[in-house]
Amino acid sequence: MIELRNISKTYKTKKGEFTALSNVSLTVSDGEIFGIIGLSGAGKSTLVRCINYLERPTSGQVVIDGSEVGRLSKKELLKLRRNIGMIFQGFNLLEQRTVLRNICFPLEIAGVPKDKAVQKARELLELVGLTDKETSYPSQLSGGQKQRVAIARALASDPKYLLCDEATSALDPDTTRSILELIREINRSLGVTVVVITHDMKVIDKICDRVAVMDSSVVTEIGAVTEVFSKPQSETAKKLILPEIRTADSISGGERIRIVYNGESSHTPVVANTILSSGVPLNILYARTKDIDGRAYGELVLQLPDDSRAANRVKNYLDTNKVTYSVLEGGAGNVRDTAKAVG
Repeated sequence: MIELRNISKTYKTKKGEFTALSNVSLTVSDGEIFGIIGLSGAGKSTLVRCINYLERPTSGQVVIDGSEVGRLSKKELLKLRRNIGMIFQGFNLLEQRTVLRNICFPLEIAGVPKDKAVQKARELLELVGLTDKETSYPSQLSGGQKQRVAIARALASDPKYLLCDEATSALDPDTTRSILELIREINRSLGVTVVVITHDMKVIDKICDRVAVMDSSVVTEIGAVTEVFSKPQSETAKKLILPEIRTADSISGGERIRIVYNGESSHTPVVANTILSSGVPLNILYARTKDIDGRAYGELVLQLPDDSRAANRVKNYLDTNKVTYSVLEGGAGNVRDTAKAVG
């Protein structure tokens, strides 16, 4: 288990002090995939580097498996870091080494005999699907292949934890999907606890169990991915979840509402039932579905009529039938959630 207790990190610059983290507390349970999401500059990369003390917190405690990292000796810290693998956006492969020797590198540093290191590296190449690339050099690989090598190298020391700092940001959508599937498979088959740092909600949707939302050096929201998606509480979460909703200013009408449904309710004709029961015509402005943790989730943006009485009949029907919805406001490209979801 990883516990972060009131972590703060302040940097001294020529212009004064800069606070990258402010009293951040969260817990990552063994075996889960935990996401940390935020816009650029939120402090998420600094936070993940505090876990293995690549960045030493200014204050607060990092506790891993019951041991406070800040109290460890240098030798003990090095031993702990071997139990924490890390992969980065930039791959960080050694260009002069073959794929096999890149994976062997951390094992060489740890003093593992060459034959055992090579055997381990080949096992990892099979795990990441690159058995035919062991003699290739990084310059001969695609971005996705480089990241697979980086993942294999991070797993060379049999870590309990894997930290992924924007690991898919430099990849195209198809490659991103395959890398995320690989990370999820590693989590399930090897039992490795994974911490994912990203600015992309699609990454969180795809593989994470829980997520912490960061903004301006603090955590604004923590919860199950399904809960944060369906009922975002913080402004940052709403910005990250809702930016794909685009509606035209030229469309006349009343309020716009967002309805969220999961796989268990997706077979219910919510819109049709609402129209029939309330007697109010509704305009569908936006719709999409996504897979979160193996379940289908969807959202609809509906426009209510200008008539407040008719709009209230729609809301009353949704409330009575416990349909999750929230009220949106804003024009094209700037739709945002302004009310707590209900249901």
